[in-house]
Amino acid sequence: MGRLFGTDGVRGLANRDLTAPLVMDLSVAAARVLGEQGAFKGHRPLAVVGRDPRASGEFLEAAVVAGLASSGVDVLRLGVLPTPAVAHLTHQLDADLGVMLSASHNPAPDNGIKFFDRSGHKLPDELEDRIEARLGEVWDPPTGAGVGRVREAHGAVEQYVAHLLSTVPVSLDGLRVVVDCANGASSDVAPEALRRAGAEVITIGTAPDGLNINSGCGSTHLEALQHAVREHGADAGIANDGDADRCLAVTASGEIVDGDQIMAILALDLREAGALAADTVVATVMSNLGFKLAMRDAGINVVETAVGDRYVLEAMKEGGFGFGGEQSGHVIMLDHATTGDGVLTGLHLLAAMIRRGRPLDELTKVMTRLPQVLINVKDVDKNRAKTSPELAAAVSAAEADLGDTGRVLIRPSGTEPMVRVMVEAASETQAQTVAEHLAGVVKTALG
Repeated sequence: MGRLFGTDGVRGLANRDLTAPLVMDLSVAAARVLGEQGAFKGHRPLAVVGRDPRASGEFLEAAVVAGLASSGVDVLRLGVLPTPAVAHLTHQLDADLGVMLSASHNPAPDNGIKFFDRSGHKLPDELEDRIEARLGEVWDPPTGAGVGRVREAHGAVEQYVAHLLSTVPVSLDGLRVVVDCANGASSDVAPEALRRAGAEVITIGTAPDGLNINSGCGSTHLEALQHAVREHGADAGIANDGDADRCLAVTASGEIVDGDQIMAILALDLREAGALAADTVVATVMSNLGFKLAMRDAGINVVETAVGDRYVLEAMKEGGFGFGGEQSGHVIMLDHATTGDGVLTGLHLLAAMIRRGRPLDELTKVMTRLPQVLINVKDVDKNRAKTSPELAAAVSAAEADLGDTGRVLIRPSGTEPMVRVMVEAASETQAQTVAEHLAGVVKTALG
């Protein structure tokens, strides 16, 4: 078997891949590893546990609570809250460990578990590896007064909303906004925060039933939001995914605003406010070339990382940078959050509209999004993608033809026998032609 932990915790089909015994075992192992490294020294340990509204989250939450309490850890149950809220409250409530149950933008049958340290950051790979290595170990559990106690949290939503509002620099009074919460974890939080920030709010995707999360709604299905924005004559639409760590947007005319465009708008707004550390943005290799060219023209540096918000965050912390994100809508504002926060991002995007006195469709013109074509070439030897002379020659020739107006990215999949071919060019036709040619070379050279 490969590593159990992926780039965003442990994820799989609930009750098949991600079972109650596995989740309980992971929770026990996490408590033991943290205890042995001294995280609980001198005090009684406390963990906070949150989840999104998936039906499977109910029994998986019970398994997490049982695992932690049986390991001597007191547990505070937060209920249904966004992932970034659990990260924030882990630190705010002085907990030793935070646990979130969610499969983010995945469909309802999936679920996942991720752990946060006391500062609200995801556990490093080294700690996750140690937790995984301890699964199934025989141990001597506490008894009597040594077992953990379980309590319900009160006021968690209010505490998180208050935090969000404290970061917004201006009132959103005068804006009409449609928010799509993907029938997920932000269904209560996002509308409340937007209303209290001053916006007139119209909601869709705010009736979770445990099975409809991300189903035809949210940041992965923007058609409903586009329709609602136009129908209600709204100034903008904001979309979260199931656990609200992502944000995408829609203009008044219904045009989609992706994570690159949101980052470009916010980077300029932060720089104008003197709040963009080192005039630098951290982005992944998948960010559109148009974003990078716009930042270059604005005098803003771009630091590139591998795909995954985990790697964006690592580069931000290592370089002392405060702002970064992904094209998918994970936007990290380290001055206010320890992870991507879709509700926070939406609030600040709307605030940028107010501060600049311009509609969203005008703000998006800060960058020109180049046509981007992605082809997944399946059933090939992805391990030879970086060493094949034939593929290297084809990529060099394509890059020479594209020049400064395009780029090529060949990326082996992290989980499947597949190579991703991404091409950006000045026109859709050119991007498609080059991508199809390179996909053919990948198939021939690595098949």
